[in-house]
Amino acid sequence: MSLWTPLAAGQKQTVCAITVNSADEKEAFRRHLPAEKYQFVELVERDRPDWLASACRAGISCDVLIISGHYDGSSEFFSDRLEATEHLPVDELERVSCSASCPGLLSRLKEVHLFGCNTLNPQPLSSSSAEIVRSLVREGHSPREAEQHLRSLNAGHGESSRDRMRLVFKDVPVIYGFSSVAPLGPIAGSVLSGYFRTHGTGEIGQGHPSGRLLGNFAPYALTVAQGMTDQDPHAAVRRDVCQFADDRLSDVTRLEFVHRLLQREIAEARIYLDRIQRYATALDDPARRTPEVVRALADITHDAATRKRFLDFARDADQPAVRTRMLKVARDLGWLSGDELRREFALMLDELLVRGAVGIGEVDLACTLNQEHELDGEFDRRWVPGVAADDIAHAAVRACLGSAEERERTLAGLVSPNVPDVQIARAYLRRRPITDATELRQVAAGIVRMRPSDAQVRALEALGRHYVSDHAILDMLVDLYSETSSWSVQAAIAGILIRADRQSIASPRLLNTLQKDRRPSPQGDDMVDALIHRLQSP
Repeated sequence: MSLWTPLAAGQKQTVCAITVNSADEKEAFRRHLPAEKYQFVELVERDRPDWLASACRAGISCDVLIISGHYDGSSEFFSDRLEATEHLPVDELERVSCSASCPGLLSRLKEVHLFGCNTLNPQPLSSSSAEIVRSLVREGHSPREAEQHLRSLNAGHGESSRDRMRLVFKDVPVIYGFSSVAPLGPIAGSVLSGYFRTHGTGEIGQGHPSGRLLGNFAPYALTVAQGMTDQDPHAAVRRDVCQFADDRLSDVTRLEFVHRLLQREIAEARIYLDRIQRYATALDDPARRTPEVVRALADITHDAATRKRFLDFARDADQPAVRTRMLKVARDLGWLSGDELRREFALMLDELLVRGAVGIGEVDLACTLNQEHELDGEFDRRWVPGVAADDIAHAAVRACLGSAEERERTLAGLVSPNVPDVQIARAYLRRRPITDATELRQVAAGIVRMRPSDAQVRALEALGRHYVSDHAILDMLVDLYSETSSWSVQAAIAGILIRADRQSIASPRLLNTLQKDRRPSPQGDDMVDALIHRLQSP
């Protein structure tokens, strides 16, 4: 069955472009498509953040859509130009697609061209982990059934880029995109021009895929998909997603949907955790105080059975970051008070501290959870030095939780010859930077004494995050620059100096030192060249 209505004789097709980076692809279409058959509309209005809403208000209806931009693989098209502010969140496309608030823009589409890396990558963006299998077994499934159900959930809800684009462009018969790395704009434009010169323009906007276009882009993994239909095996997933994205729905309707979702198998609710968390966080105080929302939240809060299942699942999560997010959702839905949430965090961190493997993610999480220092001192009385979990990573977690002694151990890790220890200390300092001048000088002196190595480079990079302006430290770094045998150490030092106040470093002596004592770099121009250029510029 056809998913689109043929145009009347002589009626032009509208080619819409969303150009957030390269215009090469759009211009290739414009040069070759005859003006008597196609009209072009650029939807992006520079320096206007509501350009998509503006296009909706203008009543624009597209037959062909060209989106050009770098794609982050999950959520956004963006530009690589530093001065550019235009971007295209996929959430915004979902809103337009689900809300029917812009009925003309996408409803007539016959063809979409997505010029960005991984726009039709079929790999799931996230894969549900083993806690889902354990949850399904607890709910009565056999281990074999649980594994099968997990595979089904991942297939239907993995939210690959391909799935998201099929969901957004519902009923569109042809969606072109790339399953991996896309060609840069000038290359893509050249390939398009070659296709048009060889095969003409008769296949554009006809509602069926072109094997010849795919063939021209074969070296670049161009692929094609069809938008979801109401008969699609995963159409129910789209209906669920639209409950979050449809801006016509009231907060009460959304909360009632969230409640029903949480009452399903908790494994399925886990799949929608990102969307539930974003909505619960965005529900502001004025909305929460309206009588209808108060009642809807009360229905969730008083659902003791669902609360227990959700919290049991959260406590069983394999990843502390996932557990943290679920606990915050429980707080936002009224299942945990502020004090109860802190106790849950304390329990989780207690378990984390006795684990054998702790990494950068756990250090970052501990520091973030204790950003306001509410957990300071909570673990001092529980720690017994000398047990298995007594390394720099565990010390950094305890330092995040307020231990002064473990902070000293963590800072000592910054000058360790062991790169993983330096990495842990760097992660800690991102959240707990050094603010005492004397302590910063001591750390800098320790870094200067390190053997030239990758560990010293990483330690210098951590020091550079403090935007050093202390003259004693700057002098130590300049001396190290002259003495080191490592070009990478010199580049790291230059990275620190270039962030410093220019007045505090600019001098003929420094410029002479940079040039005279420079070690050859196998990479050509590097941070040293950038620093020299900065010092030489007026």
